Amino acid sequence: MAKKWTAPQIAKHKVSNGNEPLVMLTAYDAPGGRMVSEAGADIILVGDTLAMVVLGYEDTMQVTIEDMVHHTAAVARAEPDAFIVADLPWMSYHVSQAETVKNAARLIRAGAKAVKLEGGQDRVSMIEAIVNAEIPVMGHLGLTPQSVLALGGYKVQGKSTNAAVEISYEAKALAHAGCFAIVLECVPSLVGKLITDSLPIPTIGIGAGADCDGQVLVFHDLLGINHDLKPKFVRTYANLKELTVSALETYAADVRSKNFPSEDESYQLSDEDAEALGLYGATIPKDEDPLASW
Repeated sequence: MAKKWTAPQIAKHKVSNGNEPLVMLTAYDAPGGRMVSEAGADIILVGDTLAMVVLGYEDTMQVTIEDMVHHTAAVARAEPDAFIVADLPWMSYHVSQAETVKNAARLIRAGAKAVKLEGGQDRVSMIEAIVNAEIPVMGHLGLTPQSVLALGGYKVQGKSTNAAVEISYEAKALAHAGCFAIVLECVPSLVGKLITDSLPIPTIGIGAGADCDGQVLVFHDLLGINHDLKPKFVRTYANLKELTVSALETYAADVRSKNFPSEDESYQLSDEDAEALGLYGATIPKDEDPLASW
């Protein structure tokens, strides 16, 4: 059984202190949340990647706070042991502190134990407002998918000295604002290590090298369900898409050949009831058939 985590416990969980790396995985529904928890993950992220891997959108910016609340609640109903973090979607924390806190509270009421948002110095005031409302916040730096239009695409960040230093400053600002952990996405391994070593709170990497305090992958990527986009940092541990399509094809063939359902997969009447209903050759007289007038 996975450990029951709290945000303060996660905040102190640094590999440099002799701890094992944190395991974070995404989940978007009750079965996914249950499986991730049973696998022993420490943290479940109900990510805005929901937009792409579940809802069929091209980017994360299409998902709404209503979508996130709906799917966070579904994961929470599985009662996983893992600590649930829910993403604040695009434009749910950009307008005002009051609206930001309100949206964060909606995710907590849905069952999350913390929220995650993207951005650095420009989001500090929002982070502080959420923390002041006693809601734990996880940060997200490097490649921030909600900013993909401004970034000019899904590109590795922090590749120059100046860019790496800037991300490091941003990370320290988020820690100072009260974040209990920070996701680092798509930065060079050395940058991930330098930032991790400089922070009192854990980093969770996704394409940020092996020296972060934890790692996260998308459920559908790890299991080979989603083949539309496969970043370099994804390791596929199964090919469930191929297995699933094969199983569905076999089912379709069995239906068409009348191999499904079998007698064992069908409900039966007793011999007496079957005979009374005329299922051994007799028919119901038309004038006694209650459906004849339909």
